[in-house]
Formats: sequence, C-alpha cells, structure tokens
Amino acid sequence: MKNQAAALDAIRKKLVGKDLNYDEIYSIMDELSNKRLGDVITTYFAASGYSKGFSNHELYYLTKAMVETGEKLHFKGIVADKHSIGGLPGTRTTLIVVPIIAAAGFTIPKSSSRAITTPGGTADDMEVLSPVDFSKDKIYEIVRKTNGCIVWGGSFNIAPADDILIKVEEPLLFESYDKILVSIMAKKIAFGSNHVVVDVPYGETVKVHTLKDAELLKEKFEYLAKRFKVKIRCLIHKTDQPAGRGIGPILETREAIRVLQQKPNRPADLEIRSLNLAGNLLEICLADSNKKLQETVKKRYGNCIGWATDILESGLAFAKMREIIKAQGGNPNIDSEDLRPGRFHYGIIAKKDGVVRKIHSKNATVLAKILGAPKQKKAGIYLDKKIGEKVIKGDTLYTLYTQSEYNLKEAKQSIVNFPVFLYY
Repeated sequence: MKNQAAALDAIRKKLVGKDLNYDEIYSIMDELSNKRLGDVITTYFAASGYSKGFSNHELYYLTKAMVETGEKLHFKGIVADKHSIGGLPGTRTTLIVVPIIAAAGFTIPKSSSRAITTPGGTADDMEVLSPVDFSKDKIYEIVRKTNGCIVWGGSFNIAPADDILIKVEEPLLFESYDKILVSIMAKKIAFGSNHVVVDVPYGETVKVHTLKDAELLKEKFEYLAKRFKVKIRCLIHKTDQPAGRGIGPILETREAIRVLQQKPNRPADLEIRSLNLAGNLLEICLADSNKKLQETVKKRYGNCIGWATDILESGLAFAKMREIIKAQGGNPNIDSEDLRPGRFHYGIIAKKDGVVRKIHSKNATVLAKILGAPKQKKAGIYLDKKIGEKVIKGDTLYTLYTQSEYNLKEAKQSIVNFPVFLYY
C-alpha cells in the first residue's frame, strides 16, 4: 500500500505539471508492471504525459524504470535493431530488414509491438507466418540458430508497464511523442540492443505532423541513446501515403514476402524504404566491426546499401526469413500468393476521371479496424491506386476485405464518413 500511495502522489504531482524524480517515476512503473493501479489511474498517468510532456531527465528516468521493472536480455557484441515510430499503415519494413541484417551476420533480436494506432503492428503481421509469443530461453535459442527473431515484446515481461499503457491508449488511437520515445527505447534497452536505426516519418496523416516535431523527436532519441550508450541513427522523411498497397496483417505480410521473394508484383516503394533502413543499420554496425569485413564490403558492394541490395536480390534475405519462421514454429515453405485476404470483399469504384492527390491514412486505419483488423488477420484494405496515379471513371480505387459479412456491411456504411481518397 505504501508503494501505491507513493505512485498516486507522483501521478497527482505530474497532473499539475511538476517534474518527477527517479524514485517517483519508479514507483509508478513498479505499480503499473505489477497491475496494481487499474485502468482509470493508468489513464490519468498516460493523459498527464500527453498534456504536460516530460523533461529530458524524466524521459531517461521513465525509460530506465520501465526497463528495470521487467525482464532483460543480454547478447554479446553488436546487437542491431530498427524501429519505426509507426502511425502509418501498410508499411511493414521490419519483415524485410530483419532477415537482411541477420543474413549479413549481425545479431538482430527484434522486439515488436502489436497494433496501437494502426490496423496491424509488426507482431500482428509476423503472427500470420509464425507464433510470436516466446519465453526468454526460447528467444535465446531462436537467435542462436538464426541471428534474429521477430517476436512480441510483451510475451515475457519485457517493459511490462509499457504494454499496460498501450492498452489504455489503444481505444483513443493516440500516443504522446514522449510515450512513443520511451516505449521504443525501453524495449531496445531491455532487448540488449546497442546499434539502432529509427524510422521517423512525418506528414499530415501520420503520428508526427511537422518536420520541426520530427527533428525534436530525433534530438530526444539521440539524448536517450547517449545516456544508455547506444549508437543510434534517426531517419526523417516526409510521408504522404503507405509504402505498400496492403493495409492489415495478411495484406501487409504478403507484400513484405513479395519483396523478399523479389516477385514482379512487389511494391517498389516498400523495397526502397526497407533497403534504406537496412543499409543505414548495416553502416553503423559495420563501423564497429573488424577491418577485414569493412574492406570486403567496400570492395565487393561499394557501400552498405549495395550490401543490403545484394543480400535481398540474391535470395539470402528470403532464405534467412524462412529460417526465422521455422525456428519460431511456423511453416517455412511460404509463398506470398498463399496469403489471401478475407473472402468478403467490396471494391470502391471511381465516379469520375482524375489523378489521386491524397490518401487519408487515418481514415484508412479506421475502416480497416471496422473490417476487423488486426484481430481478423485477413481483414484490411488493398489500395488499387496510389498518389500520382491516373484514375478513369469505373476504376477500382481500393478494395475492402474481411472475414465477416457484418464487418463488411459496417465498413461500407462508414465510407461516407471516412473518405480514403482525394482525386480530381
């Protein structure tokens, strides 16, 4: 009861805009991780961070306390990781980047989240291919066999306070920038990562709206990374639409596998984004590798994006992904075209000629959730058209998929309130 009283006092203090010290923040994280606060009080704490924000010192304390109140993994040498701050559906780069890095010989134990503000998190998508819930010992075994894994971070008490905060944030479809930062860094530190690339998209319809906010977030990532002695590289880019065309677990996963298999119908934007992330991550890992490997990469591939491209185009990345799927208990004999969306579907037809000017990612997210994603793995939206593409009257703009007739009916009725395309 004493600890709970201390946590409640700290939350009251934060609600009126005062800074918290480490002991106060630890008391909150400890109560959260042991599920002793309840949803209402937890929501008050989440809201206090959203409205008032946290100082840099508080961010460090939050991250440290979140790590210390949960389990931790330890790996030797260079431990790579990548993360996107999220908020953009249909951009599943992790399923491509992880096997590239693992195939290059680096350790990359990827802790992934389930959906918070999108119709599918990386863990939801990987679950299409294999289980993602594992014990600490099983994760060590998978990584020992394959160099990598793609698992749900909440499966064995890694930063448990974070998963409890996610549950209260999910219904409102929002996370504060500070919460995004702490959530990502706590999982990285707990998983033993020491070389990290963070994807920071910004745009009108994603989590971060302006370049100024993206740069502020980058500074905070770099501050925390320095405190925890982690090498980090934040890649900022303007984003107007999903990198792929599929939105929802099975549609997103199918596109990632198409890239790994180098299928003719693979999404070029998703491939380019993934290679950029993989190349940058390989670069910061290579800088701390032995001179012989550095010279080999320079001589053979020119640079690390060239190295990543060769791993992808040669089939090594797909072979590595099959190894990871098998080690995680899935079927390694996967083909992208085996991944089919729900049988109930409905195409949205263009009523005029024009060019696609805008895709409302948030509206697409709402519709995909109405269709049943991410719980229904086969639910989602396929974008038949993207920004800049010509539209002729009668063309299909996008297609709704679901496993339930009821969900399809609800989504069709909701289209008028949540328009996905602007074209003229």
